Amino acid sequence: MEPIPNAESILDPEDLATLALARQALETQPLAMKLAGAIGMPIERLLARLPASAHDTVADATRRALDASLRAAVATLGEPKPASAGGDTGKRRSAIAKPRDWLHKVAVATTGAAGGAFGLLALPAELPVTTTLMFRSICDIARSEGEDLREAEARLQCLAIFGMGSHIQDEEADFGYFIARGALAQAISKASSELASKGVAAHGTPALVRLMNVIAARFSTQVSEQVAAKSIPAIGAVLGAAINTVFIDHFQQTAHGHFAVRRLERRYGSPAVQAAYRAIESTSMGRATRSRA
Repeated sequence: MEPIPNAESILDPEDLATLALARQALETQPLAMKLAGAIGMPIERLLARLPASAHDTVADATRRALDASLRAAVATLGEPKPASAGGDTGKRRSAIAKPRDWLHKVAVATTGAAGGAFGLLALPAELPVTTTLMFRSICDIARSEGEDLREAEARLQCLAIFGMGSHIQDEEADFGYFIARGALAQAISKASSELASKGVAAHGTPALVRLMNVIAARFSTQVSEQVAAKSIPAIGAVLGAAINTVFIDHFQQTAHGHFAVRRLERRYGSPAVQAAYRAIESTSMGRATRSRA
């Protein structure tokens, strides 16, 4: 009887290396730990100091911010595909420009500098701008990984990144990226069907509202941590910019990992990629165990 092929061997070496980098990006430190490193103080302590009204402010600002990104996602659905995107898949990927992560970081850092000067009072004005800039960066990353942003499903996958950035901090932490992604999958599928058939008129339909509620609940946790980091007295513009840079970088890394996985799934199929991903995870855990021994 022939041996069962190793899941990792199905992927060529370059794609396996890409998957390993994607896993590293997706199973990264929680945002709270990254922010704590930037300000030199545990975020939990600062969260406890926030006034009760802060949670309502964050929830309202988060909803407005995501709604602005959703409008941006819907506005250009079905636009003509760039001529450079045609042809062979490999040639098409080589012709696509690399995402401009640094440019979006600079823009978001600028909004953070303003927010650092005014704290929670600036959130309702700052967060929609920051989130829209982050959404554009996520779309840029998705495009670089071969996503067709004319499609409703691809646009909603970009929006869903705001709901994936917290997966290692919630109750699904022990199950990893694929469980967190699976929790959003059905909602994305139903909402994308409505969006594809109704376009702008789909705004406010039940499926889209349900998806936005799930994303908003997850994203607001991240926003609360960002607000807590900015609640340090006399934080100033420089630290405000640094906090926003950490914030966007966290979601950029999630987007890089997620869309790289999706690109590999289009080539090899989801079962093969998931098996290879888990094999990488098992190998990493084995190495960690041996190093502690």
